[in-house]
Amino acid sequence: MADSLVVCEVDPELKEKLRKFRFRKDTSNAAIIMKVDKDRQLVVMEEEFQNISPEELRNELPERQPRFIVYSYKWLHEDGRVSFPLCLIFSSPVGCKPEQQMMYAGSKNRLVQTAELTKVFEIRTTDDLTEAWLQEKLSFFR
Repeated sequence: MADSLVVCEVDPELKEKLRKFRFRKDTSNAAIIMKVDKDRQLVVMEEEFQNISPEELRNELPERQPRFIVYSYKWLHEDGRVSFPLCLIFSSPVGCKPEQQMMYAGSKNRLVQTAELTKVFEIRTTDDLTEAWLQEKLSFFR
């Protein structure tokens, strides 16, 4: 089984996009949605969004296909502080083709290393992606 697991590299253009995204100066929520290009065995950018809420982002995700999302979130804490956590959300919906799930799961760690992310979350249904869910997940990193 391990021999058939394909770990995709990250597209060089996407690497540069992620580097710039990490150091962006804008303070609104933003996201990069990525997919696996099976033929090229690369993780590539699908779409980029500015000023997008978790709920709006949820509506941009396919319901039956996996996706990676790098999300820059403006978090207003209860004590008045503001932080801008950068996180990877791996959307792996129930009902995806097993080969697709394996390809994404096998490529996740490479993407996490490349993008230098420490906050990594997974959702099994796009309905899970809400502001309350994200804040709950991020609260474990305080």
